[in-house]
Amino acid sequence: MILRARRNKGRSLIKVKIMKISIAGPVLAALWASPGVACAQPPTMPPTATVSEHADDDSSWQFSVSPYFWMAGIQGTSGQFNLPPAEMKSDFGQIFNELDFAFMGIVEARRGRYSILGDLSYTKTSLKNATPRGVLAEKLGVTSEAFSALLAGGYTLYQSGRSYLDVMAGARVWNVKTTMRFQGGVLDGLNRRDSATWVDAVAGVRGNYFLSDKAYLMGWGAVGAGQADLDWDVAAGFGYQVQKNLSLTAAYRMQGVDYSKDGFVFDVIQKGPILGLTYRF
Repeated sequence: MILRARRNKGRSLIKVKIMKISIAGPVLAALWASPGVACAQPPTMPPTATVSEHADDDSSWQFSVSPYFWMAGIQGTSGQFNLPPAEMKSDFGQIFNELDFAFMGIVEARRGRYSILGDLSYTKTSLKNATPRGVLAEKLGVTSEAFSALLAGGYTLYQSGRSYLDVMAGARVWNVKTTMRFQGGVLDGLNRRDSATWVDAVAGVRGNYFLSDKAYLMGWGAVGAGQADLDWDVAAGFGYQVQKNLSLTAAYRMQGVDYSKDGFVFDVIQKGPILGLTYRF
């Protein structure tokens, strides 16, 4: 009888333990899955989407191309060796009569705060009533071809959204050709052609300021010297973004240089409105 009672008691204990395990299992599983129990959370890696959202955009290059039509007039002095210098003046009202061709274009590569800038400009003007200094000719016609190319590096000092202000420094190469045609006086019928090429160091600032999501102000200014006594360039204008990567621009530009060497003189200011577009990719 005693042995049978012990067996029954043992069976009862086994049943109680099985019931405890069967109840504790679901409870532990619920605690493991509960977000409120910090110790029950297994370690996990952050999702890859979060990493991509904080990717550094400064690592990618951005490019822009800006072709312009420059309605440039010219004023100043042009001279050649052993010939009297000529005074040149072309007002805005005479641009379409005296401007043979003009073009300018800007190419930019930008990565973060750093940028590389290329600026090309070419003008060809023909003035038929330029006045010589002296009495060797009554009238003088002057055809001037001026090509300049700037290569500069820039660094962003200020940036707020898409608005920015850069400082830049680089070198500008000039190539100028002049043709003089004398009428009347001692030099009547004489035609002379001469050219010169030189390099100047320049530095300045440039930037954009957005007035709204699409409209913005633009401008630049640079000054320098080298083989020329003075080399400067300023512009200011307005831009409007018509598409995500395309903007239309209108501005006014003035560019001056004072060069004189071996009798070749080119001390002029080219100025006039510019119309163009900017494409970004």
